[in-house]
Amino acid sequence: MTAAPVPTGMSDPAWPDDAVEVGRVLDAWGVKGWIKVQPFAADPQALFSSRRWFLKPPQPQQGVKLPASAGAVHAAIPPLLKVMQVKEHGDGVVAQVQDVADRSDAEALRGARIFVGRSSFPTADKDEYYWVDLIGMTVVNREGQTLGTVAGLIDTGPHSVLRLEAATPAEERLIPFVAAYVDDVSMAERRITVDWGLDY
Repeated sequence: MTAAPVPTGMSDPAWPDDAVEVGRVLDAWGVKGWIKVQPFAADPQALFSSRRWFLKPPQPQQGVKLPASAGAVHAAIPPLLKVMQVKEHGDGVVAQVQDVADRSDAEALRGARIFVGRSSFPTADKDEYYWVDLIGMTVVNREGQTLGTVAGLIDTGPHSVLRLEAATPAEERLIPFVAAYVDDVSMAERRITVDWGLDY
């Protein structure tokens, strides 16, 4: 994918109601203020779809005590980045953003979580779905029996796997999200119909 120049000069918008976390800043890239980003999806189109990336500080890892200086570092992370250019690079994405002029400015963004408004995502192709749209959907089998609710998806490489939560954690189910098992995805009814038994 070639670099995608993006116009700037917008006023700072409010945090979007439909914000979705799509990646995080890994580090500085080069010496001119570019940043390297780890996308959370194999196809990083959500990062290319918006000229505004909303930021939150990194979440502390459970059981890890941050140094006192970490609060000051996280306070320096701006709530919004205005993207000037973005392009794929290796297994990640690199971007040039407004008001980040050199490597030290870019390094100050390390670990920041990137959010984009869901409404700015590119339209998915037929029979393609964004993970965020599947989470919370009810999954039923051909007999109309409820198998659970989509709690998340697991990317196995060749395909994704639906992770369902049922009445108790012991009833968690994993169903490959492939045509062999998925009969229908109804976005309007928030329901996925699968060829899967209760006793699988």
